[in-house]
Amino acid sequence: MNDLTRRDFLKLLKGAGTLVGVGMMVTPVVAYFYPPILEELPTEPVLVCPAGELPVGQSKTVKFGRYPAIVINLPDGLKAYSAVCTHFACIVKWNPDTERLECPCHEGNFSVADGSVISGPPPAPLMALETDVVDGQIYIKVGGGA
Repeated sequence: MNDLTRRDFLKLLKGAGTLVGVGMMVTPVVAYFYPPILEELPTEPVLVCPAGELPVGQSKTVKFGRYPAIVINLPDGLKAYSAVCTHFACIVKWNPDTERLECPCHEGNFSVADGSVISGPPPAPLMALETDVVDGQIYIKVGGGA
């Protein structure tokens, strides 16, 4: 019978701890060089939510390929844009008080009507997405203005 001494146990414990530590350091490096394969923009419409779950004046941010998209329910209909600020790729948020899409990073403001830049450093408007309601479900897709 092979008895495990205290010294051998501590060596085993040290080796296991080292492996865990190295694994924790290597994992982010590997993930950086081999990111998950995500399409830039989806080729098919993406389900946002049931139409009844998005009240007028509210917004919903959803995964849209590699980057998020934002859908806003306005009194005159739905608007959808890429949620990525064109300045530094921060995620824009809908502010119902100002009725603007706002970037929290450098105070960029976008018009909800067409995604154009109102103020701040963004160099270009937000990419507009098409919205469609099919069987009571809101969908968004790449295309012209919403």
